[in-house]
Amino acid sequence: MTDDWRAETRETLRSLILGADPEVVEEVKWRKPTNPDGVPAFSCAGLLCTLETYKDKVKVTFAKGASLGDPTGVFNASLDAGTRRAVDVRAGEVVDADAFTDLVRQAVALNRG
Repeated sequence: MTDDWRAETRETLRSLILGADPEVVEEVKWRKPTNPDGVPAFSCAGLLCTLETYKDKVKVTFAKGASLGDPTGVFNASLDAGTRRAVDVRAGEVVDADAFTDLVRQAVALNRG
């Protein structure tokens, strides 16, 4: 794991995801030799999103993001994907915490059906 801006961004996003609903659970999935730390995955009545760290960004990919309302434009990646949508955060960028939390809550509600 990194100890630069990405670590702080990752922890902020992680806190927002976990704080959106008391039943959200975090697990690490998809461990492999090229990524021994695996990928943090968050679920509540099904997969909500994953949180990945790259050299130039921290990415939150919502499993059913295309089905979520995003009136403030938090999604900024995978916009053409049929099902998923993602939020890429780069150095110096700040995510709208309220709008991001709303996306997580919508994803929970969608999974609960």
